[in-house]
Amino acid sequence: TGWMGEKTGKILTEFLQFYEDQYGVALFNSMRHEIEGTGLPQAQLLWRKVPLDERIIFSGNLFQYQEDSKKWRNRFSLVPHNYGLVLYDNKVAYERQVPPRTVINSAGYKILTSVDQYLELIGNSLPGTTAKSGSAPILKCPTQFPLILWHPYARHYYFCMMTEAEQDKWQAVLQDCIRHCNNGIPEDSKVEGPAFTDAIRMYRQSKELYGTWEMLCGNEVQILSNLVMEELGPELKAELGPRLKGKPQERQRQWIQISDAVYRMVYEQAKARFEEVLSKVQQMRPAMQAVIRTDMDQIITSKEHLASKIRAFILPKAEVCVRNHVQPYIPSILEALMVPTSQGFTEVRDVFFKEVTDMNLNVINEGGIDKLGEYMEKLSRLAYHPLKMQSCYEKMESLRLDGLQQRFDVSSTSVFKQRAQIHMREQMDNAVYTFETLLHQELGKGPTKEELCKSIQRVLERVLKKYDYDSSSVRKRFFREALLQVSIPFLLKKLAPTCKSELPRFQELIFEDFAKFILVENTYEEVVLQTVMKDILQAVKEAAVQRKHNLYRDSMVMHNSDPNLHLLAEGAPIDWGEEYSNSGGGGSPSASTPEAATLSEKRRRAKQVVSVVQDEEAGLPFEASPESPSPASPDSVTEIQGLLAQGLRAESPPPASPLPNGAPAGETPQPEAAPEASSPPASPLQHLLPGKAVDLGPPKPSDQETGEQVSSPSSHPALHTTTEDSAGVQTEF
Repeated sequence: TGWMGEKTGKILTEFLQFYEDQYGVALFNSMRHEIEGTGLPQAQLLWRKVPLDERIIFSGNLFQYQEDSKKWRNRFSLVPHNYGLVLYDNKVAYERQVPPRTVINSAGYKILTSVDQYLELIGNSLPGTTAKSGSAPILKCPTQFPLILWHPYARHYYFCMMTEAEQDKWQAVLQDCIRHCNNGIPEDSKVEGPAFTDAIRMYRQSKELYGTWEMLCGNEVQILSNLVMEELGPELKAELGPRLKGKPQERQRQWIQISDAVYRMVYEQAKARFEEVLSKVQQMRPAMQAVIRTDMDQIITSKEHLASKIRAFILPKAEVCVRNHVQPYIPSILEALMVPTSQGFTEVRDVFFKEVTDMNLNVINEGGIDKLGEYMEKLSRLAYHPLKMQSCYEKMESLRLDGLQQRFDVSSTSVFKQRAQIHMREQMDNAVYTFETLLHQELGKGPTKEELCKSIQRVLERVLKKYDYDSSSVRKRFFREALLQVSIPFLLKKLAPTCKSELPRFQELIFEDFAKFILVENTYEEVVLQTVMKDILQAVKEAAVQRKHNLYRDSMVMHNSDPNLHLLAEGAPIDWGEEYSNSGGGGSPSASTPEAATLSEKRRRAKQVVSVVQDEEAGLPFEASPESPSPASPDSVTEIQGLLAQGLRAESPPPASPLPNGAPAGETPQPEAAPEASSPPASPLQHLLPGKAVDLGPPKPSDQETGEQVSSPSSHPALHTTTEDSAGVQTEF
């Protein structure tokens, strides 16, 4: 393992120099941005500043394959508000506050729904280990409904369900977890976040790796670990692959364990080094801020002078490149993006309309005002309901960039799909929260049932108008960012042979005192961006002028249509259960002080979005039989496998120190902060790489290494289910 640690250290040192360089640039961009403003349209919808408390997204039972015993075991699982998948032996263990068996942070994972698909990926991951036909595969599933969490470097997780309906539900839930965990860099981090993503891009470009990168997933340490493994993996495979012994399946199993062990080692090394450098730059920050505040105008003038010289040098080459290789393809890329994205946002609107209309009918026909608290509490969690949001998210699955993907070196469309889906969830929650706020104001007038129903209808119409405006703004911004994300790396790669070697001569134009805030490479990228930006803006503008996909023109501005609306949002968060539910149904709290609340009351107060619970005693059609012991491995493999002792035993409790997939059970999740509805990037290139979080607090690496902490035992929310569907699965909606 010595050479691996040395190689990891070398990669980290090189990357962290990029990060230190980018930190000063990001700090300057952030401070300049605060002074100069956003220039973006004012959002019409409100956004939820205080997140929903004690939210459990999903809970239920599923079967998990235990690698040590080679058996499938029924597990009780829940997904808390931080989207870590938490597995317990059973529901009783959860209720008795026994530490969970496993906590999974799913950043970087993919969901597979077929064992054959999994076996093919495994076979491709280590050449020469494809099992012969007829031989026992590495994994057998006792039902036809598996869900496998696959990661290129970390350990894999194997689950199965009894019915297709259960499989579909769990797939939607796990996809939600992956989407959220992938988005692990806090969006409100205006300096550390952009510095990190720009450093990743610059580092990879220095290795001549352009285009989108699928493994920009998770928080900074996870992404950094993926960066190291991208380089280390092939060397590891070449070194150890030929020395693995046994049947193909056994070699596959050994390789998965080795890769996971190395990934964990890399993670720990990356975590320590990153925290060290982050602490260093944060200590330097006040001094840098003082220089920026004093010399802001001179820094801007110096940067503009540098940009003008670079522009004069590259403009002729860049314009020809844009005209011949990018401009002709912008309309087709835009159309490919617009169709599924706009369908998804239309579905968000339709789902919101249907939920509010159904609630209004329930008020008229059943509960009246007495049940309003229960109805509204459920509605408030709509954006976090994986199953109800699934019809919106799945519209993005049809996104194809056929032919264009190879031309522009786009490894995968998943970065665009995920970003659009995150925007959908944000806009749904903004619409719901605005509806809540306006309806709460109406309720202050003490309406009758009939007046309430009319008010609900009026408020719904107002919110939909605001949603249409914000949806247009958000989509146009998304299209512009996606077009840049496709075209800029392509242009940089095309221009590199003739331009990159000339860049060092521009360094002398930067005044030494400002060298921390102005980098030649960044200024060069901004100049390249400007050469294509005009065409991109024009293409999106034309789509809006033609009212394609319900996009509004830029000239369409809604000024102060509700001047007092933002003042309403300044009040305390609305607790619908507390204020309007007499019976405390649907998990609503009854009126009592927090100090007086007993543990049982806290458990009863759980705000669960959706629950699927099946019979814990259910058996599988058959149990996988234990396989023969593996042959002895060569020494080099044994040495690494020794590192697996604490982390790879699926039956062992989580380790004491946080690992990429095994957080301590006793930690309390970090509080979430809601995103700003329309906060623009501080740097023009900030959004060229995905991976921005929507509802985590500022980056504190010491507290968010895994993003998968679970509640402390005393704060376990209770679980409850109500109805039962035709498959015999209890479901609460």
